[in-house]
Amino acid sequence: MKNYITEFIGTFFLVFVIGLTVSSETIFAPIAIGSILMVMVYMGGHISGAHYNPAVTLACLIRGVIEGKEAALYVVSQVLGAIVAAGISCFIMGKSISILPGDGVGNLQALAVEVLFTFALASVVLNVATSKDHENNSFYGLAIGFTVLAAALAGGPISGGAFNPAVAIGHNFISKSFGILWLYLVGPLTGGALAAIVFKLTNPKEFE
Repeated sequence: MKNYITEFIGTFFLVFVIGLTVSSETIFAPIAIGSILMVMVYMGGHISGAHYNPAVTLACLIRGVIEGKEAALYVVSQVLGAIVAAGISCFIMGKSISILPGDGVGNLQALAVEVLFTFALASVVLNVATSKDHENNSFYGLAIGFTVLAAALAGGPISGGAFNPAVAIGHNFISKSFGILWLYLVGPLTGGALAAIVFKLTNPKEFE
């Protein structure tokens, strides 16, 4: 149970900060988002592994550090945390947000950004948080948080910057924007799966 509570809390605060900063239209949103993810990873990494993202959970499932039933419960916890956070964010700010591609951005362009940056995020997670070469390191939270910071700055204006199905499900559920939701399921989950495959190819000694 402690793992699922931790996944709920970590995903909640990630989605909550996204809702507040995007609603307020602050230019510092990527910094706040990367920072909250970093500290939440440090908060929960020793308990649940601090996935806070169904795409990361999928990557960990393929990598073999989590089993199918537990992975499914992780995803349920993440999605519930995201929906609650988006709802509270909407209540506080008086408006909901939708995760959508930028103006004039095609679906394939947005999809490519979601795949690539989620691949980067999941690759970082697998290498800094699950590799035997980096056991008990102190930099895993920084690496993961800064990956999301860079992704939000570079890719956010193009794809909407979810890189996480729970983020899109939470906010788009509250705003009732379901038409483009497939992009934020297919893109991040594809990126997460590819990251796990590449991890297996580049870290064969992990599986000896």
